[in-house]
Amino acid sequence: MMVRHPVLTIAGSDSSGGAGVQADLKTITMLGGYGMSAITALTAQNTVSVRGIHAVPADFLRQQIEAVCDDILPLAVKIGMVYDVPQIHVIAQAIRKYQLHHVVVDPVMVATSGDALLKEQAQTALQEELMPLAELITPNLPEAQRLTGLKITSPIQMEQAAAELSTQYETAILLKGGHCNGVCNDLLYVFGECIWIPGQHLETKNTHGTGCTLSSAIAVFLAQGFPMTDSVRRAKNYITHAIQAGLSLGHGHGPIAHNYALQEQ
Repeated sequence: MMVRHPVLTIAGSDSSGGAGVQADLKTITMLGGYGMSAITALTAQNTVSVRGIHAVPADFLRQQIEAVCDDILPLAVKIGMVYDVPQIHVIAQAIRKYQLHHVVVDPVMVATSGDALLKEQAQTALQEELMPLAELITPNLPEAQRLTGLKITSPIQMEQAAAELSTQYETAILLKGGHCNGVCNDLLYVFGECIWIPGQHLETKNTHGTGCTLSSAIAVFLAQGFPMTDSVRRAKNYITHAIQAGLSLGHGHGPIAHNYALQEQ
């Protein structure tokens, strides 16, 4: 019998297919999981910009999550774009109701194009209600700066910010260093320990959906039983190869090649 580890992504839909739920489901499938989704918003976007956002009513988001969890309980949950406060209430309630494990929160606030994806007033709810329920939070440097109020431009400052976030939310933190002075080293802060995950800086503009992909990949590996550090390393390896594959689509920040392994065959 084929074994597939069910993973639920709670995130927005990207009509151009490079980020959000579409990127998550591609990633989960390519890494051997069984992808399920609860959509928080429909976005009209491409590699250049976000043209519109249509938020899903919170009650319907609740119905989506309950329909999944009542039938196929996920072994891990990735949470990406959440647009408003009522949605955050619903997600937090569901995590508690179903006692969901391996919750990975990617605090999506701004798209690669620079467009806002989180209502300003929702940030507080995100920090107070969702982040404390996470096993791992995966902010990039701009998001970490927004969450901590700290300026982060060096490895030492990354360690300070990760430690502060970990203490505040009592969870592991993966601080993504792709915005830090041309390097791409990520910092995993777990159980009071700083673990640096080295990365190769790749000269490309095609990075649409990298944060979504990384967080969903980590969720898959956690669902498959790998420990946190190993899950992060494996996910980092997957996304590095997906960027290296050199997929070039669109006129802006293009998507990455989630199916790079198939292309290599």
